[in-house]
Amino acid sequence: MEKILASRLFRNAILLAFVALTTTTAGCAKKAAQWSGVASERAAYSMAMLVAEPAAAAGRFVAEHHQLEVVTPESQLQNSWAAIVAFCGTIQCEVVSSTITARTGGREPSGAIAMRVVPADLQKLLDRLQTAGQIATHTTERVDKTTQVIDTEAKIKNLTEFRDSLRSMLGKPSATVEDLVQIRQQLTDTQSQLDSEAAQRKILANETEKIAVDVSFRIAKSNENGGAFSEIGNALRESGSVLADSIASLITTIVAVIPWLVVVLPIVWLLGRAWRRVRESRKRPPSATLPQ
Repeated sequence: MEKILASRLFRNAILLAFVALTTTTAGCAKKAAQWSGVASERAAYSMAMLVAEPAAAAGRFVAEHHQLEVVTPESQLQNSWAAIVAFCGTIQCEVVSSTITARTGGREPSGAIAMRVVPADLQKLLDRLQTAGQIATHTTERVDKTTQVIDTEAKIKNLTEFRDSLRSMLGKPSATVEDLVQIRQQLTDTQSQLDSEAAQRKILANETEKIAVDVSFRIAKSNENGGAFSEIGNALRESGSVLADSIASLITTIVAVIPWLVVVLPIVWLLGRAWRRVRESRKRPPSATLPQ
């Protein structure tokens, strides 16, 4: 709160400084009074908003997030995933994203759905998920964003009031061209800040007015439903994948080594030949010298 107050008072101080510079002549004194009135009005409004914030904090704004993992047989994965997507459309719920993958090679099929639902229909969605399969995990997270919401709304009200004051000053006949340029520049900056805060408020509203629900689908592993030899079957299937990976790694290594053999083999051959010559020269007996 102290940082927000300091920031707003600093901006007001800049405006008051501008007023002081424009009061050098009697003709500009009237314009300065207008600017001073706007700055003082904004400062008083900021103080009023800061005082009113604690009272507004009685209503809490909480962002709630649910993460669920649903286990279903592979034969029912597609139908369970599609049923939840369709059910979301029958209540106050929206699908943010959805993904379904089929079995490819050693990769198991899976699915995922990201949704946002109003609090009144959350339990309906959770009950429907119970029928889609077995819920293995259910994690709930809540984050209090009341301070962010109140601060953003206060900024929006303050910037809107200041923007309207600047617009009223543009319509006054006593404003000079220089005044109009400065007012329009300030108006542009204020409108940019206002748009940014409005976008932030929409994000916060989406997070606090609706509950995020992320659902991931996975198939039941064979060892969960299989007999005593299910682990052996899994090991045999995985061994084929391991063998294929090993062969692929070997081929990659051979391809990487072949270009170096063209350079290394001649060098090795020359070094071997030189070494044999050295050994042969060491084995030869020293030449006999003739007596004088």
